[in-house]
Parts: sequence; C-alpha cells; structure tokens
Amino acid sequence: MYRITKEFHFSASHQLPHLPADHQCARLHGHNYIVVVELASAGLNDDGFVRDYHELAPLKRYIDDEFDHRHLNEVLGHDKVTSEYLAKHFYDWCKQRLPETSAVKVSETPKTWAEYRP
Repeated sequence: MYRITKEFHFSASHQLPHLPADHQCARLHGHNYIVVVELASAGLNDDGFVRDYHELAPLKRYIDDEFDHRHLNEVLGHDKVTSEYLAKHFYDWCKQRLPETSAVKVSETPKTWAEYRP
C-alpha cells in the first residue's frame, strides 16, 4: 500500500462550554492547529503518484477561507469542537473529493494529536 500525507496549518479559537467551569477548555481559547491528511492506494496512477499533491489545494483553500482565524464553534455550529471532531470533519470533507483519503490527524499542541481512520 502506498501512502502520502500533506500537512496544513491554521489558527482558531474554540470553547467547550459543556465542561466544568474550572476546566481550562471551558474557557474561550485558541490553538495553532495542524491537520495532516493521509491518502492511500494499492497502486500508482500513470504519473507515478497516489495523487498529485497539487490536487490537495482545495483543502488548503477550504481551511484558509473557513477555519483560519475563526471561532470554530460558530463555523461548525457545534459546542463540542474537539480535535477528534475536527479530524472526522476534515476526513469526511476530503473523502468526498479524494476517494484515496485514508485518515486525518489534527493537533492542537505540539504534543497532542487526534486521528480519525475508519
């Protein structure tokens, strides 16, 4: 199986208001997010690629236009915008457009990652 990944960055705020008031994530706060999209294929196309990296440009535009420097609770209309939730959201968005999508990872901090892989 061939696998490729591409990394994207954005900064945004969110809040998890359902958590106890003394939980740091219950307060409005922000992160410098990293999104890593993985594509997999048993074979390569005629150009020797799983998929040309340039074909991931629509994801960069989507992230830049809809997520960068935004409040994620408002963007997604959801109160539980966690890294896990974002990983699934970006996986679903990519899978509709890039059938080779096999996983998405999202990081809020340099030491924490969430992954959605069906």
